[in-house]
Parts: sequence; C-alpha cells; structure tokens
Amino acid sequence: MQKFEKNDKINSMKNKEKIIIIGAVAAGSKCAFKLKREKPDFDIIIYTAENIVSYSACGLPYYIGGQIKNSDNLIIRKPEDYKKAGLNLFLKHQLVSVNTDEQTVKIYDIENNRYIEDNYDKLVLATGARPFIPEIKNLDTKNVFTLRTVEDGIKIREQMQKSKTAIIIGGGYIGIELLESFVRNGLSVKIVEASNHIINILDSDMSERIEQHISDIDADKVEIIKSSYVTEFLEENGKLKKIKLNTGREIEADLAVICVGVRPNTEYLKDSKIELGIKDTIRVNKHLQTNIKNVYAIGDCAEKTNLITQKPCWVPLGSTANKEGRCCAINISGEKEEFQGVLGSAVTRYNGFTMSMTGLTEKEAKLYGYDVVSETVTKKDKAGYMPEVKNITIKIVVDKKTRKILGAQAIGCGDADKRINTITSAIMSDKTIDDFVNLDMTYAPPYSPSIDPLLTALANIQQKIDNK
Repeated sequence: MQKFEKNDKINSMKNKEKIIIIGAVAAGSKCAFKLKREKPDFDIIIYTAENIVSYSACGLPYYIGGQIKNSDNLIIRKPEDYKKAGLNLFLKHQLVSVNTDEQTVKIYDIENNRYIEDNYDKLVLATGARPFIPEIKNLDTKNVFTLRTVEDGIKIREQMQKSKTAIIIGGGYIGIELLESFVRNGLSVKIVEASNHIINILDSDMSERIEQHISDIDADKVEIIKSSYVTEFLEENGKLKKIKLNTGREIEADLAVICVGVRPNTEYLKDSKIELGIKDTIRVNKHLQTNIKNVYAIGDCAEKTNLITQKPCWVPLGSTANKEGRCCAINISGEKEEFQGVLGSAVTRYNGFTMSMTGLTEKEAKLYGYDVVSETVTKKDKAGYMPEVKNITIKIVVDKKTRKILGAQAIGCGDADKRINTITSAIMSDKTIDDFVNLDMTYAPPYSPSIDPLLTALANIQQKIDNK
C-alpha cells in the first residue's frame, strides 16, 4: 500500500486561490506565467515529470542537424525563471492520479522515491504526449531512439556524429525533419513508412510529388521504403546492427529513430471521473474546462475541435498548446475567452522544399460527405524573370454546394507556406471562392507573379463549378 504524504515544501496561504498545473513544457508553462501576471496573489504550483522545462520540442531536429549549436538555445525558461516569477516548480514529480471529489492529486517524487498528496482549488492538466512505440522485437537495443525531449535530442545527435547509416521509422513531419538533419551530416538514410506514402497527412498526389523531389535530389543518400514496417532490431556486440522488415529484408544501420506518432499522456485518469474523448485525449469545452468543475486540460493531452467540421479531433502542435495555455489562464483568472478549435495548419521542409497544409484534404472532405471540387496548379512563386524564382504546387479543396474553401496544400522550393497562411485566414473568415478571387493581394516581382498562384487555382475551381 502506497503511503502519500503532504507536500511540505509549499507554504500556501489559506486565503489564497491555489492552482496546480501538471506539466511544464509549452501549454503548462504558458498558462502558469500568464496566470501569475493576471493574478499575482494566486498560489501556482507546477509539477512536471521532466527535469528540463519550457523547451521547444519542435526545434529538436534542427539541433540534431547542427543548425542549432547548443541545446540550451531550445530552452525558453529555466527553473530560476519560475522562482523569480513567484511560481512553485517541482521537477521530476510524476502525476499518479486525480481525485476530483476531494480536489487532490497524488504525485510520485521520482528523486526521493516517495509519494505525496496535494490539494487544489483549480487543476490544469497539461501532461502532453509521448511517442507511440509499435510492437518491435528487441526495443531496448542500444542506439534505438525516440524523439520527444531535449535529452532525446542530445543522445541522437551524439550517436549521429559517430554513424554512417540511419533508419527512420515513420515518414511524418518529424521523420522528414530528421531525414534532412541526417543527410546534412553525411549519413546514408532509409526511411520506413507503413502506409503507401510519406507525409500521408497530405493527399496522395501531393505526397508523390514530395517523394519524387527527394529522389531527384538525393537518390544516392536516401531510400524511401513504403508499405513496410520494422519487426525486429538485430544486435551485434550489444548495439544495433540491423533492422528487419515484415518483408524479411534486413538492413544495416548504426542508429534508428522511431517516430510513428504520439499518444496523449492520460493514463492517470483511468479511475477518475474526468471524461476522455477522441484517441483518449481529455474532453474539454471552448473554455478548456473538463466535465469536472475546476479542472482544465490544455496542450497535447487535450481534445480539439475541427473548425470546419465542428467535430472532435486531435492535432498535437506546439502552436496550439501555447494558445490554449494563454486562453486557459484567462479563464481561470475570472474572465471569459473561448478557444474555438483548429484547422490543423502545419508546415515542414526538406532541404529547401516546403510542405504545408491547412484544413481538410480532398480525401478527408469526401469522408465527411462534402461534394468536393479540387484544383492543383504548379506556378512560379515570383515573376518569372526574377533570379530567385521557384516553382510551387498548390492544391485547393472546395465544397461545391457552399463554394467555401475546405482546405489547401502547398509544396515546393518557393514561398509555399505564405499561401497556406492566406488560405487559413480565408477559411476562418468564412470566405467563398467568389470572395477570394477578388482578394486584393500584394504584388511586386520579387514576391509574386502579377496573378498569384492562389488566385489562379481558385479561378479554375470557380470555372469548374460554374461549367458543371
């Protein structure tokens, strides 16, 4: 039977509002600092299982690749910054369970091997997510990694610098960013993807273009192995020697990184009254409140709402976590602010080739029952006579009935991402294609052609619909 002690390291005032925040990376830290600015008299206690806080996980692939020289540059705030702000931060303290009837949390103090109990007036769950680990034999093989924390990044970078070959398991955003980093450092890399395309969050026609570009520029350094998965890690002299695929193929490698997605950290709620939603995330309303009074959830552990379909979704992104942290702090402080939801807007790159998207893909839109019309155009991102001009390919997805934009994807060596940001604004302001084709977009030869590729794509869709 575990014995739980009171946390004797906190000297809380009885008349003060006491807020406990679990998690101190993006969402939790943002909430804590914003809340302290809004309500300086609140007692704010932060428990985190990690020993490094408030860091940019999104920057880790670029640290591994050497573009960021020092891992300290990824750390936004250090423990002394919390203390200076009047926040009580406890590192290496793992949440065990939540008792919403008694308004208490049970915490495991990792360093001192003891269990403590603490009470709250309001509780914020910002426990994030962890890498999903598929069933592979010999997972504990040396030089097999996942990437989520600063410590993970340091270990991968150290091993990369001693390696000649690498395996990336998973062809999503993290996989592509690691691919860029490894190739920049002279490694021969094989990327293993279980589906029939890498970056399969995009439509297959766009993914195929990405694969072709990588093959065109780096066929001697990169092999993309699709519709396959790793079944076993094979050791030699106590460290990774080969990986084995479901096809029976064996491939030599000095290191392997598993990046096939993440899962929300919500296991501690299995016996609680807090409701879970899609993919075991914590269900919240627009004020980021759970079904239990005085309990909030934010960041990668919390459910989202898709702004187009208005259905629950889960899109774990650092940008969303920061926005939710701010919104949650405002609501706890007594004001009212709504977090409406997400479009799933995202961007990454491979050696100067941008991949960006927002909203629904054509495949998703059809699954949701929309009558879809789409258009894909490839055009110059600037005036054709400019020396720095590059091609971009844009795909726009529209609902035929309402003529509203449902989503967009843009790829290429040119300025693809700024077109996606423009589409994001159009979707959130409920614009139709007829509104958009008259948009007064900026023009100068170094920035765009006289008719922007977005306008060309939407004019083509307009013609498709009107001619049917």
